[in-house]
Amino acid sequence: MPRSPHPAAVLFDRDGTLVEDVPYNADPEKVRPVPGAREALDRLRAAGLPLGVVTNQSGVARGLIGMDALRAVNARVEELLGPFEVWAVCPHGEAEGCACRKPLPGLVLQAARALGVDARDCVVIGDIGRDMEAARAAGARGILVPTPVTLPDEVAAAPEVAPDLPAAVDMVLR
Repeated sequence: MPRSPHPAAVLFDRDGTLVEDVPYNADPEKVRPVPGAREALDRLRAAGLPLGVVTNQSGVARGLIGMDALRAVNARVEELLGPFEVWAVCPHGEAEGCACRKPLPGLVLQAARALGVDARDCVVIGDIGRDMEAARAAGARGILVPTPVTLPDEVAAAPEVAPDLPAAVDMVLR
């Protein structure tokens, strides 16, 4: 049976990829989509692709964001960008040694499982090396969309690089 030319699902990092990065954002009013995000996501939805978010949120572990505030911020992301079939969130700090925190593959595997797809058939789009490392560790395809915080070594090591989110979506749909 021939494989579909499209992935089984597309998973996105949240901060810096879908929305402007506001460190430890606990205020839904500060959520600002990156340019072209809604239109790009709607193109994926129109192609029938399930979408998910895989995001480290260590501000929860640090006591900077409560779970209710995190849910409110995520709800605002959906209000502005449309629905996501799955949210996989790591609320742990780096020192906790969890299996879900990127660059480990836990969030990608969790999201794929929730969607009923193989992680190897997913694309992960993110803005830093940790996102690409998590994709690679899960066997998924990774596309890096660099921002001013992306390190040059992360760009050099990325399997694929797109100049912005709409261009990354073009790569997925090609």
